[in-house]
Amino acid sequence: MADALPQSPGPIGVFDSGYGGLTILHGIRQLLPQYDYIYLGDNARAPYGSRSFDVVYQFTRQAVLKLFSMGCQLVILGCNTASAKALRTIQQTDLPELDSRRRVLGVIRPTAEIIGKLTDSRHVGILATEGTVKSESYNMEINKLWPDIEVTGVACPLWVPIIENNEANGPGADYFVKKRIDHILSLDPRIDTIILGCTHYPILIPKIKQYVPEGIRIISQGKYVAESLKDYLNRHADMDERCTKGGSARYFTTENEEKFKENARIFLPEGIEVSHLSLE
Repeated sequence: MADALPQSPGPIGVFDSGYGGLTILHGIRQLLPQYDYIYLGDNARAPYGSRSFDVVYQFTRQAVLKLFSMGCQLVILGCNTASAKALRTIQQTDLPELDSRRRVLGVIRPTAEIIGKLTDSRHVGILATEGTVKSESYNMEINKLWPDIEVTGVACPLWVPIIENNEANGPGADYFVKKRIDHILSLDPRIDTIILGCTHYPILIPKIKQYVPEGIRIISQGKYVAESLKDYLNRHADMDERCTKGGSARYFTTENEEKFKENARIFLPEGIEVSHLSLE
């Protein structure tokens, strides 16, 4: 398999189970506009949040292989569930067999690296999908780097459907946002920083800020993932040379192209063209 993969420089791949990774790609392109990118959304099989570790791993592996076959030497899992349930196995088991020079990076580590500099009380909250919360990936990554920080996670299973149905600004969102904010602060009233551990959730920031007490910081991942990627490419000149720089972005979905284009408007400021592909 490794011999069949393209070895010439190629775009940076960004994968998500759905649309949320578009917020990650947008943040990356704002900081690193010179690179070429391919975005792949496995919308036909979304959401990943409630699926088992094995299924998420298999789906994510298929997507990574597809992006590799399309020329990507570096792939970002712009999905917290995939980062929590599949990244480690892909890094440790698959890459050595497929191509040890390629890299797959996630979105949890960059946020964990910065969080210790953002919290004063050393009490941090995570709002995420059920799969990400149950995996305790944020707890583990944060405590590796900042063992003094106490992490509390709460799943928000209805937030993604609210966003994807374009109801993030509607009155119906208020109940579900307030309920989860109240819940996490009841579990730990000392929380002073909340990480939005799902790439959809930044769309709800205006609502979240209405129900979060003053002084609590809300952390969206896009900025920190972008800064981490920039630092990574600066430190790994060999990988930087294997990423093409034409300033382009191409978008692919496993679902209907028109549906993807319509929903992408929720997450991106500009219109995009989309092509369909299959992972199975």
